[in-house]
Amino acid sequence: MFALVDCNNFYVSCERVFEPKLKYSPVVVLSNNDGCIIARSNEAKALGIKMGEPVFKIKHIIEKNNITVFSTNFALYGDFSNRVMSILTSLVSDIEIYSIDEAFLDFSIWEEKEYHEQAMYIRKIIKQRTGIPVSIGISTTKTLAKVANHVAKKSNQLGGVFILNDHTMIKKILKRFPVEKIWGIGKRSREFLNYYGIKTAFQLQKMDKTWIKEHLTIKGLQTVQ
Repeated sequence: MFALVDCNNFYVSCERVFEPKLKYSPVVVLSNNDGCIIARSNEAKALGIKMGEPVFKIKHIIEKNNITVFSTNFALYGDFSNRVMSILTSLVSDIEIYSIDEAFLDFSIWEEKEYHEQAMYIRKIIKQRTGIPVSIGISTTKTLAKVANHVAKKSNQLGGVFILNDHTMIKKILKRFPVEKIWGIGKRSREFLNYYGIKTAFQLQKMDKTWIKEHLTIKGLQTVQ
């Protein structure tokens, strides 16, 4: 079993640690030259602000909605990342740091009945020690753990943790999971798959494996498997 720990809106969350009054306010973080949006709070996302959007195009939205804007501070984000990863390393022996705000954990050291409790404990410790909220998705493969993490982030009822290890539930979620949100499926692959009517993860999963290998290479086949 793999658990994917992903910091929520990481750059924004780092800034909010020092500006707690912004917890429920729309916040964005800009690129190095302050030209584009590279991070958004959930409130900013709800206003329709897209990742990578040039700031000058949405200046009216920023002003109208009193959106707080931060210039990027990679030294700060790197420091918070090191703290989060250090905590994870102290809690779980087998950890794979995937990016500045994501890490895979080996959850096989615990029994199935302990998964949720351990994940909630990890969330609690990280929040207490760093102020950074995280979501945790747990499943039998890293790709499905990514899917589970996406579900954990989107639902307020789950408390930031979602376990995806039931075949019926996996099928149900994949049927409504957009193909472009699958780990490893980029924009070009999405456009290609949509052309052939493949719009969900479930539809991709059911495609002929030879066809997948031919059009998405062996890496695409591994993702599907």
